[in-house]
Amino acid sequence: MSMHKSLKDFEKVIRECVKCGVCQAYCPAYLATRREGAVARGKIALAAALLDGGIGLEERLQQDIGMCLMCGSCMHKCPNTVPTHEIVGAIRREITDKQGMSLVGKGVSALLGSRVLMKTLAKSGAFLSPLLFEKIPETSGLRLRFPAPSMKGRTVPKIAFRNLFDRFPEFIEGRADKPVVGFFAGCSITYAYPEIGEAMITVLQRMGYPVFLPKAQQCCGIPALSAGNGRLVDELALANLEAFRKRDVQYIITACASCNGGIGAYRSMKVDSKDLTGKLIDFSVFLQKEGLFEELAGMEKRQDRVKVTYHDPCHLKTQGITREPRELLKALPNVDFVEMENASSCCGLGGTFSVDHYECSRAIGAKKIPGLQESGASLVATACPGCIMQLQDSINHAGLKMKAVHILDLLAAAWR
Repeated sequence: MSMHKSLKDFEKVIRECVKCGVCQAYCPAYLATRREGAVARGKIALAAALLDGGIGLEERLQQDIGMCLMCGSCMHKCPNTVPTHEIVGAIRREITDKQGMSLVGKGVSALLGSRVLMKTLAKSGAFLSPLLFEKIPETSGLRLRFPAPSMKGRTVPKIAFRNLFDRFPEFIEGRADKPVVGFFAGCSITYAYPEIGEAMITVLQRMGYPVFLPKAQQCCGIPALSAGNGRLVDELALANLEAFRKRDVQYIITACASCNGGIGAYRSMKVDSKDLTGKLIDFSVFLQKEGLFEELAGMEKRQDRVKVTYHDPCHLKTQGITREPRELLKALPNVDFVEMENASSCCGLGGTFSVDHYECSRAIGAKKIPGLQESGASLVATACPGCIMQLQDSINHAGLKMKAVHILDLLAAAWR
């Protein structure tokens, strides 16, 4: 039996949508396409019609339901707080249950469902990267050497040969007077950006915390949720709950906004997830809570500071976590922080959305470019590795001399 809500479970909130159109100004898919089916109220109308039997799972409905990044921006601004992203998830699961998964969904599910396969492909990709990718001159990242027509020009990060679990033991000792903290690394940090995880663990060690990095932890489930594979999300959620129950930890820290949102989604599932979700905390919130900002602010400002702006990941923005990342950047002695226009607009990644709808994803990402240019910053920092990949792709396409980084990269540099 599925641990997820069905479309019928959302009937009450579906009827609460008053079709006011506030969501239009905040939906990245609508702003890129201007199609009513892409905006939240259009999807809610489709959900209501499905419940009433007025329509079936036709191809047009599937196209409109596919045009959603599940970012939560619409719910964040909705006067009735209608959870459109959860309703879209329920419809996608219904489509998958009745018609099977798409080719992309099958590939994502196979990868996420096997740690061995993911690790093997990561190492193979690192070894074969000179054949698979080409370095982009004078910019950051790699370009696919043999791009699929639908992903033409896509740039990706360099694959790390040694992943995060290769670099650290499962338990890292700390001071006796400090509680153990868990670290949920997530797929992107573990395999594509292990230096971010390394920086997180180094910071926690410096602060004296013992760190639990369970090697049995799995993907948070966001890509599977996006693909409509509810069964796999169930499996991943249960595996993660079990992995972190092996030690008594006070907090479970994330350095990936998507992972924070993915684990947070367990709260709406029909399973007791409090052992995980009740301890979940974003790294910037944790570091402020533990007084690190004051320590950093007391350090002497450097002469060679770099100008940095900030991009709000959707999965932090919708939780109201916007102040802490900025305050951390402002406290860093090696950073001159500058705000940019449209800092809170979506980057366009959206889990599997950028694979299924890359051109639309690129159009959404391109809306970030004017703000990035006008900021005059050399770096755009964020708190999500997925956003880093998407932002860098947008920057490369625009030909800007900028680099996307994680806040933890800058924190690690401040201490070096």
